[in-house]
Amino acid sequence: MMNKQSEETASPTPATPTPAIHAHGLTVRRGTGRNPRTVLDAIAFDVPRGRITGLLGPSGCGKSTLMRAVVGTQAHVTGTLDVLGRPAGHPENRARIGYVTQAPSVYDDLTVRQNLDYFAAVLDPGRAAAARRAETVTRAIADVDLTTRADALAGNLSGGQRSRVSLAVALLGTPELLVLDEPTVGLDPVLRRDLWNLFHDLTARRGTTILVSSHVMDEAERCHDLLLMREGRILAQDTPDALRTRTGSATVEEGFLRLVDDADTPATPAPAAPAPTIPAPAAPATEGTRR
Repeated sequence: MMNKQSEETASPTPATPTPAIHAHGLTVRRGTGRNPRTVLDAIAFDVPRGRITGLLGPSGCGKSTLMRAVVGTQAHVTGTLDVLGRPAGHPENRARIGYVTQAPSVYDDLTVRQNLDYFAAVLDPGRAAAARRAETVTRAIADVDLTTRADALAGNLSGGQRSRVSLAVALLGTPELLVLDEPTVGLDPVLRRDLWNLFHDLTARRGTTILVSSHVMDEAERCHDLLLMREGRILAQDTPDALRTRTGSATVEEGFLRLVDDADTPATPAPAAPAPTIPAPAAPATEGTRR
């Protein structure tokens, strides 16, 4: 029996934090009738909080479908998918999740600041919030390094700059979870580096959880954790270092290719057990040997 002193000094066991995203048996099928196409095939994974998880795999493997399921905009989803402790698509998660699609979601006939003013008013409406909105917009523009282009029309920006405007929109509400669908596509190496520096800064300073997809394998080295996908399935979930060690590879790309090769190699069937030997029946006695 624990004495009083032990009760006072014993430390409670720290609770394991719930993951930002928890999936089990997550399945998405498209089409109706007898032959629907399976896009996500009963996958299971967890995304830890406050870290950058890279969702990597070739184009068409299901990355965008998975991200739409996470933010609650994908139809025909079955299985378990919890996001920030609630079922995916829960109304209370709308202000807690920032989502950036592959195509920039901005109005070309508005300036950068006007775009952000509009979306900020949607997130935080009312005259009383005007000063707060202005401060949030200025911060978001600075986060994506567009301060000098704040008054330029979005339609006159380069593709990479327009992508950064979309990211700024996602950052307006200071989201707990950022879901980024290939945000660095089409960016030059300097802009890619700057964006990844921003992602790491968001996790370090604000504790933001980031789920970011890419088909560029060298970006996997910049992630804390990896989800490697192929043909609607999860091939592996690991850290970059653990994946390289596990596969005996020098790079994440090489490790991924080895996992693909292993998955494509059919298992060698076990040799068949030899057939049991049945003794031959004894020869019947002849007339000459009978007694």
